Amino acid sequence: MSTNVTVPALPESVADATILAWHKKPGDPVSRDENLVDLETDKVVLEVPSPIDGIMGAISAAEGETVTAGDLLTVIQEGAAVQAQAPAAEATEAAADGEIILTPAVRRLVKEKGIDPKEIVGTGKDGRILKTDVTAYIESLEASSKSAVSMTQESEITQSGVEGDRPEQRVPMTRLRARIAERLLEAQQNAAILTTFNEVDLQAINDLRKNYKDKFEKDHEVKLGFMSFFIKASVEALKQFPAVNASVDGKDIIYHGYYDIGIAVGSPRGLVVPILRDADQLGFADTEKAVRDFGKKANDGSLSYEELTGGTFTISNGGVFGSMLSTPILNPPQSAILGMHTIQQRPMVVNGEIVIRPMMYLALSYDHRIVDGREAVQFLVTIKNMLEDPTRLLLQV
Repeated sequence: MSTNVTVPALPESVADATILAWHKKPGDPVSRDENLVDLETDKVVLEVPSPIDGIMGAISAAEGETVTAGDLLTVIQEGAAVQAQAPAAEATEAAADGEIILTPAVRRLVKEKGIDPKEIVGTGKDGRILKTDVTAYIESLEASSKSAVSMTQESEITQSGVEGDRPEQRVPMTRLRARIAERLLEAQQNAAILTTFNEVDLQAINDLRKNYKDKFEKDHEVKLGFMSFFIKASVEALKQFPAVNASVDGKDIIYHGYYDIGIAVGSPRGLVVPILRDADQLGFADTEKAVRDFGKKANDGSLSYEELTGGTFTISNGGVFGSMLSTPILNPPQSAILGMHTIQQRPMVVNGEIVIRPMMYLALSYDHRIVDGREAVQFLVTIKNMLEDPTRLLLQV
């Protein structure tokens, strides 16, 4: 008996997908729920698992081809996936306390390849690691590496096969990169974008983090970073200046009574903006956990389409890459975006004395069609004041 594997229902507004990478070949044994192929859409990569145990048949769509919901990908011939057994001759060496038990052949292989056996899932008796488990793990790493190269081909271009003194290599844009380009052009063409700047003294935030970071991490199992302070300060400023939290729809202005904050995150595939929904209702710990999870999901490509949809305001932190100052571009249809930058120790005049303070430049790009310059400047000053005196965040003043 055979089972068809088809393209799953795609998220709303996504018409098609591209075959990014196959993880199995025709004739390979597969297990139920094992990922067969990655599909790339404009925003996310979707995994297509095997519905049953069996043997994979011919591939109906090769890497790089475009498919739509319901299209046939492959066929799985039902049957138990082949389980490799350890040779009887491989005697198991006794392990020290807390050490994973390995056969001599497996021990030599993991040592040769420089692999931590704790990262390998064993399929032998009592979960012991077989030699075939190690080779399968190595193959999965090679497949992941191939996929990562495909995702980041703009930044990791190889020169293999290119000759001459002035080599060039032409590669197609990924779907995500093409979508980013489309949205950036849309923002520049359809909005009157201006940027206002200010600087903020983060000494008070540094002192607060120094005093409570250990206790915070112990109680909440997450580090107390800077992003939660900026998110909280932005939410309070948005409450005071609702136009910055609004968007343009034709000839109408939509004022949002909720605060869904987009957090720009770098990923192997490019910039993505997951949405922290109802940020005004989250405490510092929940905010930090959400930001941490966004970073992990962006790195391994597991962000869902729903997590990347919507948002009323965006925060972009170029400072993590060393940016001193920039003019961030709007994330349509939002009317503003806050740009954070690197923290630098600089001499400042405080109470008539020159002192060294951790300073950051802030940038607010905004749509001048609905946000006046006065509102933009006061919005940024409000964020500055709250960060320089974080007790304001607690008292909401």
